[in-house]
This record gives sequence, C-alpha cells and structure tokens, in this order.
Amino acid sequence: MKRRKFLITAAAGCCGALAARSLAGIYGSENSPLAAEGSEELGRFLSLTSGDFRNLADAAISTASANGASYSDIRFCRNRNQSVSAREENPSGISDGNSLGFGIRVLVDGTWGFASSHVISPEVISQKARLACEIAKANSILQKQPITLTRNEAYTDKWSTPVKVNPFSIPISEKLDFLLGLNAKAMKDGATYCDSFMWFINEWKLFASSEGSFIEQDMTRAMAQCSPTVVDKSEGAMESCELLISPMSKGYEYITDYPFMEEVEKATEYAKMKLKAPSVEPGKRDLIIHPSNLWLTIHESCGHPTELDRALGYEANYAGTSFMTKDKLGKLKYGSEIVNMVADRTQDNGLATRGYDDDGVKTTEWHIVKDGIFVDYQTTRDLAPLIGKDVSYACSYADSWNTFPIQRMPNVSLQPGKEKKSLEDLISETDDGIIVFGDGSWSIDMQRYNFQFTGQHFWEVKNGKIQGMLKDVAYQGNTVDFWNSCDSLCSEEEYELGGSLFCGKGEPGQVSPVSHGCVPARFRQVNILNTKNQI
Repeated sequence: MKRRKFLITAAAGCCGALAARSLAGIYGSENSPLAAEGSEELGRFLSLTSGDFRNLADAAISTASANGASYSDIRFCRNRNQSVSAREENPSGISDGNSLGFGIRVLVDGTWGFASSHVISPEVISQKARLACEIAKANSILQKQPITLTRNEAYTDKWSTPVKVNPFSIPISEKLDFLLGLNAKAMKDGATYCDSFMWFINEWKLFASSEGSFIEQDMTRAMAQCSPTVVDKSEGAMESCELLISPMSKGYEYITDYPFMEEVEKATEYAKMKLKAPSVEPGKRDLIIHPSNLWLTIHESCGHPTELDRALGYEANYAGTSFMTKDKLGKLKYGSEIVNMVADRTQDNGLATRGYDDDGVKTTEWHIVKDGIFVDYQTTRDLAPLIGKDVSYACSYADSWNTFPIQRMPNVSLQPGKEKKSLEDLISETDDGIIVFGDGSWSIDMQRYNFQFTGQHFWEVKNGKIQGMLKDVAYQGNTVDFWNSCDSLCSEEEYELGGSLFCGKGEPGQVSPVSHGCVPARFRQVNILNTKNQI
C-alpha cells in the first residue's frame, strides 16, 4: 500500500474507531478515557479556564478535608501521543490520541488513598474525593508506620518545555515523507530492509493541593529512529544498526536539527561492516564507552540502585531491591575519585526535566555520587523522612491521571573530566582496548549489582589507533568494580545526553521518561564476552 492510499485508509479507520467510542463529553461516561483530536470531549476539556480548574480543585480539597484528610491533592492531566512509522517504501503505522482525566490523592490518619476518573465535573470530583478517603481508611489496617510528609512551600506557577516548533503542528504527511526519505536513502546505500519512526508526546498537568499550590505544566518529548538491515544471502546472515540518537524533551526541532541523512548512511555502512567483522576474542580488555552506550549503564547501575524506595525494599516484588542500602550511605566507594554522578530535574532537554514533581515540590539538582563516594538517594515527600531528611528532591511522578505518584528517577548524569580531553585523545592513550557505540541488549540482577551490556557497533584499539570493527561483543561486571575501574573521562565538549521514554516500575506498572548525560569514559580490564560462543 503506497503512501497516499495508506493515509486515506488510516485516517478513515482512526476516525471511525474513535467515533464508535462514547464521546458524550466531559460529563459523559467514565469508560471513555480516550478522546480524538478535535472531538467535542477534548474541546470541552480545553475550554476549561484557570478559574474553572480552581473551582474543581476546591471541590476536591474541601470534600477530602470534610472526610478526614489531613492532606489532599488533585492532578488534572491530558496526555497526547502521536506516532508515525514506515517500512521500506511503505507507511506502516499512524497513531494520534489523547487521554484525559484527573486523580485525587488523600492522606487520612497517615495512610494514602487514591481515586480517579475521566469524567470531569464537580459532582464526580467530590464523589472521587470521598472514595479516596474511604480507601485510605480501609488501607489503614495494613499501615505499619504512619506516613509523614516533608515540608514544602505552596507555589502558584506555570512551567513548560522550551519548544521552538510544536511537533503537532507539522502535518502527518510531512512526517511520513521524511521517514520514507530516510528509508529510501538506506535502501539506495545497500540496506535490504529499513524501519523508521517518529513519536511525539505532550503531557499537560495541573496540580493543586490543600497546602495552596496551583501549578500548571506543559511538557513535550520527541523520539525518532531508523534501523537499516543488511542481509548476506550467500552466508544466510543479517545485521542491523540503529542511529545514535536518543529521545529528548524538545519540539520538532529534534527532527530538523539532527543530521539524519548522514547518520543513515553511516548506519547502513556499519551494518555491512558488521557482516564481515571478525568475532571478538573474549578476555580482559580496556573499554572505552561512548555516551550513546554508557547512558544505559548509568541508568541501570546508578539510577535504579539509588532510588530510595528500592533501597528500602518497596520494589522487592517487581524489578528487585538495591545493594546500595542505607548502611552504605556516605561510606560506599561506588567508583574511582573521578566519578561524580549528579541527579538533575532541571537539565536542558532532559526527559525527566520539569518545573515541579507530582508532589508539588520544585525541582533541583544534587550529587548522588561525589568523588567516588555514594552520598545521597532520590527521594519524595513521603520517603525522605525515612532516612531523616526534611526536604524532598522532587522525584514523585505518575504517568497518567489514573495512576498513583511513586518515586521515579531524575536525570542522573556522569560529570565530565576536569582536564581537556577528546575522544581521540582517549583513544591515543589506550594500548589495547575496545570502543563501544550505541545501546543494545542488557541484563542486570535484581539488586542492580551484576550486569552485562551489548551495543550497536564495536571497534578494536591497538597502540592508540582504531584497527577495525569487531562483532559479538558484550561487557560484563559488577557495579562497584566497574565504576572503580574508571580511570579517564573526556571533557565537557564531548558531553552527550542519552535516555529512554520507557523506564518501567511499580505494580500496576508505570513508565517514566528519563535522561542520562555523560562523556566518553575508559574502564580498565573489563571482562569482554563473545555473545556468539559464550552464554
């Protein structure tokens, strides 16, 4: 199916599916969580003024107070997701939808209660506030320790992602033409197959609390990828290579500012080279890791183990706990002296960047690892008191109006080295090593200690020079030994931001966007595996 016919068919199918849903509007059915762009339901939501939202928030807070809540808050949310994808010369998918609703959280006698709905009216909001209080009272029989909240100021504010070009203002047809152009470029350069996509997310939230906060935030994120695949039919082999681009908090300039065509050409060539590259010899080697790969290692071996809820055992039933327990705070030599990890919810273009978290706490930055020593956790208002803290680091987040805010990862980044050094300098100082670019598969144990990572492409270094590509490479280690083996960092000119939109956590599961910045770094005598011959 060619582009024009696909657009007509997909648009008709999308509209038909949404029209079949109940679009009774804001005062309609609770079973209508999705709204079509341009629908009456969405129109009513967008027509609500700041004064309307204040009145609705007052209804929630006053009802919660009358039913025993010592604290309450309400989040009004609109999440829009738009994705476009293509395979070779054909479109393969178009999706564009909105999710609308609110969630009310209450604290009654030291126990949380939560209720939500898509129906936004004073009556339903009051009903859900009462239900949240009833749930809190029912939950109290299981509460072992009453919840206390850290102090927090009341804010009246607006915050938004700095966006140069609204991605939703660009026609679907233009986006699709761009993707088909990438695929055509890859096929012309020798790819056998090629997939590409772009995805844009807008997350609008209005938070109001019984402490007096009234905060509106408008956050935009973008992601795109192109994956050329080359098949050698004579050998029955195939290899793929992705672009070294990560999702970011940006508008459509995310697309226009990146050299996609040049990178597609490189990725196609690298896929060809991978077919003919020699398989790596396993053993101990020095490892230079590019930011396009190292961000994921930071995420898994520093980001997750320093989540306080995980360290306290709250994630034991899902995705594990953490070896970085409270007794190690201020004592554990996490890495070498040049290793500094900073958590930052204010970082430019960071996926976890915002003005305030879902507790209404103003975002900030702080050290997690300083000069190699583990010095602090990620916290929320209800977790910080459990380690004697009287302020929160603004790490509360819920991925939708119908999910409860939990502790989620901020942007956690490895700081650059202090002396000027380029990637070329780092290579020239390495006698026998491997460079890894791009993220691939990964595995890490439930306490975030023992791990294994692969990548997109690998290059052998001998006597300070790149000799050629290798394949079937994975690196293995444990968190403490690995970061203590870090002996050289490039300077800030080499700093890049990586990240993911899909950090999973919680039951029911939620996803959270998060970025990790870093520079190329060298690690001494890392265990290298051959993924073809070793398990």
